[in-house]
Amino acid sequence: MDKNKKKSNRRKKIHWRVRSSITGTAERPRLNVYRSNKAIYAQIIDDTDNSKTLVSANSLSLSDGTKSDQATEVGKIIAEKAKEKNVEKVVFDRGGYLFHGRVKALAEGAREGGLKF
Repeated sequence: MDKNKKKSNRRKKIHWRVRSSITGTAERPRLNVYRSNKAIYAQIIDDTDNSKTLVSANSLSLSDGTKSDQATEVGKIIAEKAKEKNVEKVVFDRGGYLFHGRVKALAEGAREGGLKF
């Protein structure tokens, strides 16, 4: 089997295991992170209302800085948008990724923006 397929299957397996215990509610929605090679994406999801996405942000429109800097900016953007929707507390879903690098930078940016998790 190809090495990349093993790595992605491992991440998906971890994500499924974590998602069995983490759910977003109306009071505390889930902050989901997806990381690709070029960009990072974040969504705030209410799982009780048919998994409705409340807020989303990504780094596709950001062009300056390193990928970690862009992840921090995406965290701040998602926090601002969440404040507009009256969301202050979230459950962090790292998507099976290690809490390191860009995922950690996004979380720190969201905390700087005022989200609590």
